[in-house]
Amino acid sequence: MMDTVKAPPGPTEHIRQLMLRDAPDPVSRSRDFTRRALAAWAWPPGAPWNPQRRQQVEDVLLLVCELVANACVHAGGPTRLVLRSRGERLRVEVADRDARRAEPRRADAPGRPGGYGLLIVEELAQAWGSTRGAEGKCVWLEIRAYA
Repeated sequence: MMDTVKAPPGPTEHIRQLMLRDAPDPVSRSRDFTRRALAAWAWPPGAPWNPQRRQQVEDVLLLVCELVANACVHAGGPTRLVLRSRGERLRVEVADRDARRAEPRRADAPGRPGGYGLLIVEELAQAWGSTRGAEGKCVWLEIRAYA
């Protein structure tokens, strides 16, 4: 006879989705939606609430705004925002209408304003990328709660 040991349950996965196709003011809507989701999930996890945790929420809000704004300016507009939280990990996905791969702007055009959103994403996110979809692409990023 063999004993079976059950693994303890892992952290709960939370998922929220906001449809953005042709929505007015998608950047503000996405920021507000994300703020509410993070508050409902008590993300980042841990206690007590402190300035470092507050800064991480602000970083996530900035990242969401950058991805959505990038979709507005360079990819025909965002169609969907998906947030996935599991324990310390948070994944943000923004789908858009353009199948071209997302690439950060490099220093090839100094003096031109704007265009540096994905460089901010590279700096603050632990990982990011883009995948082609049926109607465009999905730009995603992952971030972990600070230790």
